[in-house]
Amino acid sequence: MKKSIFFTLIILGIFGNLNAQEDPYLWLEEVDGKKALEFVEKQNKITVDKLTNFKQYDAIYNSSLEIYNDTEKIAYPSVYGEFVYNFWKDKDHVRGIWRRSPKAAYLNGTPQWETLIDIDKMSKEDGVKWVYKGANGLYPKYNRFMVRLSKGGGDATIKREFDVTTKTFVEDGFYIEESKGNASYIDENTLIVSSNFGENTMTTSGYPRQIKLWKRGTPLSNAKLIYEAKTSDVAARGYSLRDGSENYIILGRSITFYEYQTFAWINDKLVKLDIPQDVYISGILNNQLILDLKSDWEVDGITYTQGTVISLNFKDLLENKKTIQQLLKPDEFSSVSGIYTTKSKVLINMLNNVSGELYTYSFVDGKWKQQQIDAPAHGSISVVDLDEFSDEYFFSFSNFLTPNTLFIANASDGSFKALKSRKAYFDGSAYEVNQIKVASKDGTKIPYFIVSAKNMKYDGTNPTLLYGYGGFEVSMDPFYSGTFGKAWLENGGVFVLANIRGGGEFGPRWHQAGLKEKRQNVYDDFHAVAKDLITRKVTAPEHLGIMGGSNGGLLVGVAFTQRPDLYNAAVCQVPLLDMKRYNKLLAGASWMGEYGNPDIPDEWEYIKTYSPYQNLKKGKTYPEVYFYTSTRDDRVHPGHARKMAAKMIDMGHPVLYYENTEGGHAGSSTNEQSARSSAMSFSYLLMKLKK
Repeated sequence: MKKSIFFTLIILGIFGNLNAQEDPYLWLEEVDGKKALEFVEKQNKITVDKLTNFKQYDAIYNSSLEIYNDTEKIAYPSVYGEFVYNFWKDKDHVRGIWRRSPKAAYLNGTPQWETLIDIDKMSKEDGVKWVYKGANGLYPKYNRFMVRLSKGGGDATIKREFDVTTKTFVEDGFYIEESKGNASYIDENTLIVSSNFGENTMTTSGYPRQIKLWKRGTPLSNAKLIYEAKTSDVAARGYSLRDGSENYIILGRSITFYEYQTFAWINDKLVKLDIPQDVYISGILNNQLILDLKSDWEVDGITYTQGTVISLNFKDLLENKKTIQQLLKPDEFSSVSGIYTTKSKVLINMLNNVSGELYTYSFVDGKWKQQQIDAPAHGSISVVDLDEFSDEYFFSFSNFLTPNTLFIANASDGSFKALKSRKAYFDGSAYEVNQIKVASKDGTKIPYFIVSAKNMKYDGTNPTLLYGYGGFEVSMDPFYSGTFGKAWLENGGVFVLANIRGGGEFGPRWHQAGLKEKRQNVYDDFHAVAKDLITRKVTAPEHLGIMGGSNGGLLVGVAFTQRPDLYNAAVCQVPLLDMKRYNKLLAGASWMGEYGNPDIPDEWEYIKTYSPYQNLKKGKTYPEVYFYTSTRDDRVHPGHARKMAAKMIDMGHPVLYYENTEGGHAGSSTNEQSARSSAMSFSYLLMKLKK
């Protein structure tokens, strides 16, 4: 999830405090409060006892764990120099190992893995439930990395310098205490750092607002401040943008989740980049700064329309001149889902009617030339990683019935070949996929995918799971899931994926049609898909369930409070639900660019119409909701799910509630936890929907 501006007038703050005092469940916002944890423990026991005693629970858990622990699954690559790095979990490595293999051996299909960090061993020695969160390497040799480790899976991490040659953390090396933020190398002796540097160095969204350059051998307190955002901003941003041998430091402030003010740090001075505030910088190649436009931009009488990908001569831009070339202009049915640069090419991953496509672009004689890669069709294509020293890259393909295949490709000639495929965990030939469009309340056509048995009867009795997200320009692409196939499809279930507004399936316009005062469009779209499934007699309300996490958890909360008559089950995962206080809880203030500011009366007027927590009613019939969250989620506060469950219980509405004690916003830290989560969710759904 991403970013927002925070205006709070004194009088609005008073009203906000009065509203907070009226909430009898505020004590559940105390993450580690004794009373709150007693509530969690009590509800966990009730839920575990009920769901783990379901007749199919053990079978679902065992098959899910087998899938998660499969030693033949794809080891996805991260390429640094001559090595491929990978983070791996299985039954012998519960918390995981960070490892590497020579790239040549990996490409030959016989990787020679050497373990760099054993997270299980480290956790045991330190008495901490460490969760690996990634690493940033030192260009160009990549012999050292800044490794990020979380206590329990939250977004806040410690950063430690690690030597991959000696396989040890560097004695007296760079070390940064637990905080949200990042640290990456500028050179061997310099880091660019965003962190909690002490009092008044964090934004109201809980992210760092200062960027510093830290020299080796000096205390962090002496690091040089090079940029400072406002307290009301979402965050300060600082990163290295490399164009071959040239390295640029890019700085700026995230004013909201979707608005940025961007600078380059040139000769110890800030140089403002005169580009739209809502533009997304996607990389640089041959002095061409690649931009993904989120709104129309007029330059010298030429309008570059929303969704277009353009490039600017970067050195000209630093002199406040604009020399622009267009790479790509999507049509109304397509959108850009990713932009990447190899040594000499730009890769653009597209969605065309929610089906993946892949293109390469070459900058020749001052113009961009396009070539489409003849990649597999009718599914999702994801660029996994690339080699910055060549034009080699990796991409994967899958769809609902086709397991993931990893390909090695070369952008210079368009060639590619399969490197490894994941095995099929269920018989895909027994099922079919259809894409259907339905008119939403305002007439907009909303596509959705339906995955069902080929011999499915349209008699309204099929247990059906409807999944959605609808926010932050995140697209819901077709995906392969062995756990969904084994636990749901093989048990007679139908799976539906909704491409509702708020997402990115059809570009920025699709996302912006669900922002702020237009938010109800998202929920109307979801209702429309549900009603269409019932009209087509795929299912009926007593057999229809819904699932979503994070912003999708909000979607589920709105769905079952606005239209409880449509659903008989709701899996509400790590959700936002109290939209009156969401901006006061953890990273919530950063999302006001998406939802609006509830402390501004005019904006609360539209937020309050859908906020699930405020719209619960005693005496109304709701499905028995299953809430799932994590104590260690430091992005979406567990108080949302806790308070909603407690309020529903006190109103007499039956609910199930489970809170994992670790896992962060992902909900789980180990394969065992993921398998348990899957087994509990699908046991609940089968219990409620398969009659």
